[in-house]
Amino acid sequence: MRRKAGLILLALAVFFAALAPLTRWYAFPRLAKIPPGQYQDMVLEAKDATLLDYGTMRARTVPKVTIVQTLKGNVEESEKIEKSADRDVVVWDSLSYVAGPDGEMVSKIPERYIFDAHTQEPVNATGEMVDGDAVRREGIEFKWPFLTEKRDYEYFDAQTRATAPIHYRGTQDFRGVEVYYFEQTIPWTKVPFPKELPVEGITAESVEKTGTTRWYTTVRKFWVEPLTGAPVYGEEIHQEELRGGTLLGDRAKVTAFAGHVKMREDYIDSTVDLVTSNRTLVLLLTSYLPWGFLTIGVLLLALALHLEARSRRGPAPEGTADPAPVSA
Repeated sequence: MRRKAGLILLALAVFFAALAPLTRWYAFPRLAKIPPGQYQDMVLEAKDATLLDYGTMRARTVPKVTIVQTLKGNVEESEKIEKSADRDVVVWDSLSYVAGPDGEMVSKIPERYIFDAHTQEPVNATGEMVDGDAVRREGIEFKWPFLTEKRDYEYFDAQTRATAPIHYRGTQDFRGVEVYYFEQTIPWTKVPFPKELPVEGITAESVEKTGTTRWYTTVRKFWVEPLTGAPVYGEEIHQEELRGGTLLGDRAKVTAFAGHVKMREDYIDSTVDLVTSNRTLVLLLTSYLPWGFLTIGVLLLALALHLEARSRRGPAPEGTADPAPVSA
């Protein structure tokens, strides 16, 4: 009976020992993915910023510029692309809406970002665009992959429509969460005008006909929680200029926007809470369950070996009794 129980325990030990690597290396890559219908928004602010007044074509200092970024999962489009891509795909329709201190629109730039739900690698498909211009992304955008590594990544810049390295700069503690800090510098680059400008009658085409061009540079900073690959905080030191052309008169250039863009405080708190909860789910599949299964397997193996050892010793021989005491 002991030998039979030992064999059962041995089989269970092998099962749980095998389940540990399967959970980490097989189940996790397939179960960890971005849901196709996800929606999230983010508010960023640049205080004491410089902003162009398109009415006078003069730069002025304003108390605050607000940037509202929204990401909305397009389930219908993702299902269409999945049929031809033969993998789980997420389609994010994004909008970056910039408002001046009076709440009036300064610019708004829509994007469609198509990527692999598991790896966050871009999936180049029809509909991929920035502000109506078709693009072919390389590298990540918005989110890092699960289990982010301490290395540089390729990051897509929507203004230049190009990919450039974003560099790993070290590990930090951000409000109790261990994060990887990444930084990307985009040098002064000529970029397209937004399709929609704040002054009625002025369009990107009409401005370009004057010979005036738009230039942009930024230092982009992200603090990324490595298990989920989600940024918990971000900043940009952002500058834009209009250069040359008849629109500026005798001036060579004028600042269109300059400011240090930071996440608003209430959105920092909510983002940290969300990432912390998702981090627990990732830990469950990458650490807690695999190590738990391995521990159970080792304990079951020890118990099986113990029963096997007892069964080999067998019961004591019948009729054996203690010797009678001998008196002097």
